[in-house]
Order: sequence, then C-alpha cells, then structure tokens
Amino acid sequence: MPSQITPSDDDVIADTKIWLERAVIGLNLCPFAKAVHIKNQIRYVVSKAKNADTLYADLMSELKFLQASDAALVDTTLLIHPWALNDFLDYNDFLDQADEAVEECALEGEIQVASFHPDYQFSETEIDDITNFTNRSPYPTLHLLREASISRAVEAFPEAEMIFEKNIETMEKLGHDGWQNLNLTTHL
Repeated sequence: MPSQITPSDDDVIADTKIWLERAVIGLNLCPFAKAVHIKNQIRYVVSKAKNADTLYADLMSELKFLQASDAALVDTTLLIHPWALNDFLDYNDFLDQADEAVEECALEGEIQVASFHPDYQFSETEIDDITNFTNRSPYPTLHLLREASISRAVEAFPEAEMIFEKNIETMEKLGHDGWQNLNLTTHL
C-alpha cells in the first residue's frame, strides 16, 4: 500500500468504488460492470490478510459465499486485500493459487477470478505503459465472477472480443495525465 496512513475498511471500499465508477465504468473498460453496480449486486470484502495463506483462506470463504448466494442479490465479489501481496510479482504468483482455490471448491466453469493491482503489468510491457492501467486498482483485488453472468453479458454485447483492443485505444487516448485527472486516490 503506497500510503503511510492505514485506511479503514470503509475507506478501502470507498476508494474501490470511486475507481470502479470513474475508471472501470466511466471509461467503459468493462461494459458489463455498470449493470451490476447500479443494481448493487457487487459484494465488497476487505480482507485482513497479511500473507498469501490467510488470503487463500479468505478467497476460499468468498468463493463458497458467492456460490451459495442468489445471483440476483450478489452477482460478483471484489475481494480487496490491502495488506497482502502488495508486490505485484508476489500477487501475480498467487493467481495460480487462486485458480487452485476455484478448483478445490469444485467451481471450475462456474466462477473465475480476475486480477487487479496498483502495479499491474501485462507481460512484455514497460511498467509505465498506459495500457497496464486497465487493470490497475487502488489496492490488490481479486474479482470473483460468475461464468453464467459473463456468458449472458457476452451474448448481450456482440463484440465482446473487441473489449481489450478498445481498452488499449481508450487508455492511449487518455494518457497518464488523463488517468491522473480521474482523481482515483481519495484515501491513499
């Protein structure tokens, strides 16, 4: 976490919502996010984990919670972990464990985990490449998504395969100054 001040859970969630509203929805980086946001179907969970083992336990718990929940009430979960895996390479390594958690819960084909991190970096890009910012969140975050919801959204969005390319174009037009002007860091 980049700040000396330890934010409260409410601050962490508020920062995450601002990022979701201004960047993810505001820039239309994910055309599916707006509907679940408006319907209040996103569960925001702040993990107290300080290491990968505790985060793994929290992830297992949230996978089970999401599976048992009515999708009309909780369609997706953002598991935010401000105190664990702040180093992007450690976080990136943990993503294999996240996939193992999905498998261990027998949720393959039902739930998948997407990744967001303040220092996100796609392979073969420079760290300050603006395209990395499509996956840069205020805190390390695991996004638990129902595959059935993804399938419905893709059916409703005929050019879903073009999202990545459109996001690159959006970020390149926005540039670093435009990203900074989104004012995503209220509590950091």
